[in-house]
Amino acid sequence: MHELSIVQSLVSLCEQNAAKQGAKEITKIEIKVGRLSGVEPHYLQSAFDVYKNETICANAELIINFQNVVVECAECEFSGELSENDFTCPNCQGQNLKVIDGEEMYLMRLEMR
Repeated sequence: MHELSIVQSLVSLCEQNAAKQGAKEITKIEIKVGRLSGVEPHYLQSAFDVYKNETICANAELIINFQNVVVECAECEFSGELSENDFTCPNCQGQNLKVIDGEEMYLMRLEMR
């Protein structure tokens, strides 16, 4: 389960940000997880719940926002979300698509005290 190593990196990043701000506790972590990121939100949440104890994030709530795949079509200039992993333009049926969002995981917001 690679989600545990992702959680370890996430908590480390949170600790670094808290240290820069002089915070003693992180109360909320908001992340965005892309559908193509390879990260399973359920496993990520489970790993976080286990790992966060004994860290600055011990009482933190993890909010996971799931990002669908957003593409642009080079043929008809369609721009929008794909409802499934069917990389065919829903407008012109072309396959010359560029992925704009939905491949990464981002730390979006931290709440600290």
